[in-house]
Amino acid sequence: MINASLDRCLSFINSQSQPTAPAAAGKVLRRAVTISRQAGCGAVLVAEKVANYLQEHAPTPGVKWTIFDRQLMAKVLEDHNLPRYLDKILPEDRASRVQYLLADIFNVHPSENVMLKLIAETVLQLAELGNVIIVGRGANIVTAKLPHVLHVRLVAELEDRIERIARDDDKTPGEARRFCLEEEPARTRYLKTYFNVDINDPLHYHLVINTSRINYEIVAEMIGEAVLRLP
Repeated sequence: MINASLDRCLSFINSQSQPTAPAAAGKVLRRAVTISRQAGCGAVLVAEKVANYLQEHAPTPGVKWTIFDRQLMAKVLEDHNLPRYLDKILPEDRASRVQYLLADIFNVHPSENVMLKLIAETVLQLAELGNVIIVGRGANIVTAKLPHVLHVRLVAELEDRIERIARDDDKTPGEARRFCLEEEPARTRYLKTYFNVDINDPLHYHLVINTSRINYEIVAEMIGEAVLRLP
């Protein structure tokens, strides 16, 4: 699944790199979305629905939207000719200082700061291309100064998130609860440590949406309309 997703992402980047005819260039509406989320909010499902909505409603016919979530790390590693095992050392939204320290001592991969810089550069390049939805990785902070990017934060009640994770990831309720309670502080630390921001501060987002109260279809429509109405 990850390889298939990466293939789609690479195909997107290649297509965006092709020259655009002058007549068509003026019609292209460049937009991008970042999604920050609590664990179990359904961010990837929402992202897929947003992509479909934008492909159906965008003023330029035939524009394809691509989602970068877990496969973003694979893209970073490929771009910079780094070993794929680093994907496990730097999991999504958090970095292990102990693992990095040991790896740095034995000189087996780039330093933590270098890896984070490469991720940030990749996020920025993708957002600059447009027609992408980037989930996690502090993408809203990296792209904060880009006016064509909409920033969204998804939240939900803890019990709802536990139920979704148990159902979708085939975990026991206890495992799902433990995952939520471990993942949230890790993501908070990641943003605080490397970007000096509070992930829960609503001022970092255009929209903060509670997926316990609004179903995914409506959430996607809200985000899609907000994207299309960006100045």
